[in-house]
Amino acid sequence: MRVGAAALLLFWTLGGGVAAPQSVGQDRRGAEIESTLKRIKLPPGFSIALYALAPRARTLAIGREGKAIFVGAEEKDVYAITPGEKTAAAVERFAPSMPFTMPHGVCFSNDGALFLVERNRVTRFDDAENTWRDAAANAKVVVKSGDLIPRNEESRGHSSRVCRIGPDGKLYISLGQPHNVTPRDKLALYEKTGIGGVIRMNLDGSQREVFATGIRNSVGMAFDTDGSLWFTDNQVDSMGDDRPPGEINRADRAGLNFGFPWYGGGHVRTNEYARAEPPKGVVFPVVETAPHAADLGVMFYRGDMFPKEYRGAMFYAQHGSWDRSVPIGARVMVTLAGPTASTPFAEGWNDGSGSYLGRPVDVAELADGSLLVTDDQNGAIYRISYQAP
Repeated sequence: MRVGAAALLLFWTLGGGVAAPQSVGQDRRGAEIESTLKRIKLPPGFSIALYALAPRARTLAIGREGKAIFVGAEEKDVYAITPGEKTAAAVERFAPSMPFTMPHGVCFSNDGALFLVERNRVTRFDDAENTWRDAAANAKVVVKSGDLIPRNEESRGHSSRVCRIGPDGKLYISLGQPHNVTPRDKLALYEKTGIGGVIRMNLDGSQREVFATGIRNSVGMAFDTDGSLWFTDNQVDSMGDDRPPGEINRADRAGLNFGFPWYGGGHVRTNEYARAEPPKGVVFPVVETAPHAADLGVMFYRGDMFPKEYRGAMFYAQHGSWDRSVPIGARVMVTLAGPTASTPFAEGWNDGSGSYLGRPVDVAELADGSLLVTDDQNGAIYRISYQAP
């Protein structure tokens, strides 16, 4: 179904159907979200606005030609957005005839191919910005269903994959392990397959290898200009409100172990492995983040719209805590040059009442230097821009 717009035309999924197109001024849901956005606090000169609605929007892949933005969700849908100047021109279902299972991971290769990573399959769509309306006919299976992870390890938990193309031209995929703390009888299998880590492979699926281990559940990856891989990691639940911390990690080479399940987050040992000797050479996080804030999508800012102090800064989304008596998170964070600590950049979705008005998931940069932010609770995508005061 195509949704056109003279201004901003959106759609909202209810049950299995798609509601009739509505302009943002007429759509009650859009009006509610815009009202919430008035509460969001940003540094001086920055503003946030509703860009599009896409049910359960999670991850973003922005085409280099500026013709399409692809949005992965956590259930069964993927969306293709036709960009507009300040808002989306159209939002459509991507490959609606193809059955997807948790099609969360989306990323572009340098030659314009879109990679879609589901819970247990990887598919490639060549020249996606120009041919996505014929996606089903152009789909190429890179990793067939059942070969990404063993089928008996499939789970709803920690199966929201993310992917990136590295400077080496390889496809990197995070594979969250499906437990709060990995059972001992799963350690060997997970180390071999890369579950609880990051794997990489050629773009045709060949030469798969385990790149990093000791990762509980990473749902955000980004490469820096020096070729190093940075990633968020969500840490162990049920250890109290204030421990363990979340993590932002850096992998500058293959073969590193980031400590899980011996460590539950930062230097905090898990109860289950408290007396077990950790692997030698464990790499600890560069940034320890707020406990249970659920750090997800991450990116480095390369644009020139924002003030110069933001050039090269790391932005990441905090989805918000559930395993805490007083919720924290539901905001966009930033770490400036030499990232060792983070500060809130966009916040206000957590109103302190014990629930959230929105839950940011991913961040991505448009060609003009503005930022897009997804919110799966509201099924919304926001645009953050800057104009000097």
